[in-house]
Amino acid sequence: MYLIHTSLKALGGATVLPPDTRALVLGHALPEERVEHVSVHAHVRPHPVLGLYLRSDRLVEAEAAARTVCLRALLHCPELTGWTLLDAQAPLITPVFEQLLSASGPPDRVMDGKVQGRFGPPGSTTTVPERRRE
Repeated sequence: MYLIHTSLKALGGATVLPPDTRALVLGHALPEERVEHVSVHAHVRPHPVLGLYLRSDRLVEAEAAARTVCLRALLHCPELTGWTLLDAQAPLITPVFEQLLSASGPPDRVMDGKVQGRFGPPGSTTTVPERRRE
């Protein structure tokens, strides 16, 4: 199963995705496209995102199916007039982890004075094998 994010851009007079976008997109999926679920993130900036969960053996096939389903819905649903598809791809979570890591730097000070750095308190030159002998 793959999660594919599709970004939509408003053109012309469109400003807000219709409340039934999930049902409209899911209703245009063919059985062979194996779409299991659609989630709508209408307030994501700069462009709304649809998350399509698809059963597929390969990522490239899941991305292609998500693109096709969204394009079909945009073409055939009058409620989606004024919207265009920007992309369809699996979301990368690396930026999320990078942000979490950068926000959680090393502690400013030792809380109990017993553990600091890799093997002991500041200034300790003791190595791992030496600690084992103690």
